[in-house]
Amino acid sequence: MKWIFPYIVLSASLALASTAAYYSVFGLSKLFSAQATAVIIMASILEVSKLITASYLHQQWKLISFLLKTYLVTAVFILMCITSLGIYGFLVSAYQETAYELKNQESRLSVLQLKKERYQTSAEDIRSEKESLNKNITQLTMGLSNNIIEYTNSEGQVIRTTSSATRRVLEKQLDQTITRRDNLYTMEIAYSDSVSNLDQQMLKLQTESKVSAEVGPIKYVAQRINRSVDSVVNWFILLFIFVFDPLAVMLLIAANRLFKTKKLLVSNRIKVNKKDEFEDINNKLSKIINENNTLKNNNTILNDKINKLTNDIYKEKQNSIKHPKTKRI
Repeated sequence: MKWIFPYIVLSASLALASTAAYYSVFGLSKLFSAQATAVIIMASILEVSKLITASYLHQQWKLISFLLKTYLVTAVFILMCITSLGIYGFLVSAYQETAYELKNQESRLSVLQLKKERYQTSAEDIRSEKESLNKNITQLTMGLSNNIIEYTNSEGQVIRTTSSATRRVLEKQLDQTITRRDNLYTMEIAYSDSVSNLDQQMLKLQTESKVSAEVGPIKYVAQRINRSVDSVVNWFILLFIFVFDPLAVMLLIAANRLFKTKKLLVSNRIKVNKKDEFEDINNKLSKIINENNTLKNNNTILNDKINKLTNDIYKEKQNSIKHPKTKRI
């Protein structure tokens, strides 16, 4: 796995750098839409050059001069800033459509909320007037009950009677008041129904809208930290671009370092293998030499025995010549 890991890091860095370059080039082309093709070509070449420069700086850091080193580091940093700016422009442009839909929804909600507040105010006024009419009805009813006139006749008797004119006036006022109260009941019900319909429209607009689902988490965070949705989105985009292109460059440098480490490990491994091979050859040669020496020693012993046997035979022949044996007949 450790031999494959450098290739994985390199693939991740190139994929991340390619994605960053695509969004950056797309964002810059939107910014300079009059010459979009030229901007795409220029930005693409700069992106590739940035990666090559970062690799060159890592590999030749100790060999290049201070002036060249300073310029190349500055160039890589500026190119990273340009890439981040292009990505920022792309993401902001993508958010604008959602922002317009969100503002449209908020405007519609504001209108509905304003209507709801007006209906609620009217309903409160109606309730106040209705309470006043109920008090008047109570007073008029009590007035009808107390519509008694007392006077003393010529005979000195106290006479109690009712005033027809007063009764007619009170009854007329009571009827008008009751009619007005009934109308207010109808109006209150109508306003309550209007408020309920507006609540349903607002709830439907908030729940069935796609933009509400899209910005729901960000809107929740904005409410929790008491900031606007635009501010939260801007912070999120800044954090996003902070780890996008810089991470791609850092991964590329890390891949270069891993490949360098791998090369050293392979070189050391080859040296170790050669050393082991040489040791095997030396052991084999030593074994052969030992066997040869053993064989030489054996040959020497054999030659000595042969020489001794030859001398013995020679001596035997000499003795037989000097002292021949006589045969008996």
